[in-house]
Amino acid sequence: MKNIVLFCSAGMSTSLLVNKMKEAAAALGKDYSIAAYSLNELSEKGKDADCILIGPQVRFALNKVKSEFPSKPIDSIDMRTYGLMDGKGALAIAMKLMGDQ
Repeated sequence: MKNIVLFCSAGMSTSLLVNKMKEAAAALGKDYSIAAYSLNELSEKGKDADCILIGPQVRFALNKVKSEFPSKPIDSIDMRTYGLMDGKGALAIAMKLMGDQ
């Protein structure tokens, strides 16, 4: 099982996106653990991630996240995908990062 971790300001708004991503993963038959956390939990929750996505509201921290976990695939979710709560689109970003398409 691959572990996809999302980080945002408080971990709250991203919860809805996580649920949509889980639905999209189930529809594709993918076995992923997907969870959202506050950026404050990066050091603890990021270490077990196979892929890290950050919300557009914390995009400013992208370089910090990449420097903390240089060997992990990391990217930010674009504003459109996040705003539409497009779980399928966000999952596609993670799958591409992990080479799991």
